[in-house]
Amino acid sequence: MEIHINERLRRKLHRIIYEADTPTGKLFDIILLILILISIAAIMFESVAAIRFKYGHMLHIIEWTITILFTIEYIARILTVRKPIKYVLSAYGIIDLLAILPSYISLLLPGAHLLASLRAVRLLRVFRILKLGHFVGASHMLMIALRRSRDKIFVFLFTVIILCVIFGTLMYMIEGPLNGFSDIPVSIYWTIVTLTTVGFGDITPQTGLGQFLSMVIMIMGYGIIAVPTGIVTSEIVNKKPGNQPTNTTSCPNCNETNHKDYANFCYNCGEKLHAKERGE
Repeated sequence: MEIHINERLRRKLHRIIYEADTPTGKLFDIILLILILISIAAIMFESVAAIRFKYGHMLHIIEWTITILFTIEYIARILTVRKPIKYVLSAYGIIDLLAILPSYISLLLPGAHLLASLRAVRLLRVFRILKLGHFVGASHMLMIALRRSRDKIFVFLFTVIILCVIFGTLMYMIEGPLNGFSDIPVSIYWTIVTLTTVGFGDITPQTGLGQFLSMVIMIMGYGIIAVPTGIVTSEIVNKKPGNQPTNTTSCPNCNETNHKDYANFCYNCGEKLHAKERGE
């Protein structure tokens, strides 16, 4: 009997914490988003010396209060799934963990709590919470396109790294330490900065051959920037639009999402979904 009660409670909490298709679930997530915004604002204000001097203690209390609430939420997320390891190792699980770690690390390394601004990543859930279906569908298409083009992008980036090493070595040979190219790593740094069209100007070639090579690198930079965009765009164009799911249903067993809007069972493990329970 005790197991049955615990199971019912677990499923109820799972629906509230992981889904936004019910009033309580949406309220939970909206409160969570408000706490994230307050936390980020507190971190930003704390970095201002005048505000920190006057309200530092209050901001410190706010930050730790929200951290404790996020810690309780993280533990609740682990306890309400049947496969907690899968959640812990998932993208959202890692993000949720990174949202609370900086405050605890700051007990050993002062200032580390400022990294709690990583909580801003959790705001991406707003599209699912507010049921902005077209945004949810667009995010799914973008993720699929990025996943399909990762091999091409990896090969492209690896090629760029090789070119930077080659051009950096050439610039070191041409310009030398007298013109600021003190070693090959520094020359590679200059090549990367020039290739990405940033150009800090802290190192500049002085010889004619070096300036010619820098022009070649800068012109290449414009072409290189367009390549990853073209790869991802091609995958998006080739992807059939179809009907993208807009629900927030999460499997209570394996925690998989992206189910069809009217699915009754999980496509991954076959578990009965909450959406079906609501219709009964």
